Amino acid sequence: MFVLLFFVLLIQFLTYWIFEPLGSFLEYFLEIRLLPIIALIGLIFLFSAKNIEQN
Repeated sequence: MFVLLFFVLLIQFLTYWIFEPLGSFLEYFLEIRLLPIIALIGLIFLFSAKNIEQN
């Protein structure tokens, strides 16, 4: 039981250690720099005539 708990905690720690810097960087990059581009693409897709005709 303790060995299983140790492995689960080890996997959680390594996952946090590997993906937390990447996630933090992507959150900063997408939030500040790409928000206008993502919003513009979303609005173009939302209000495109081709998309309205398909519905």
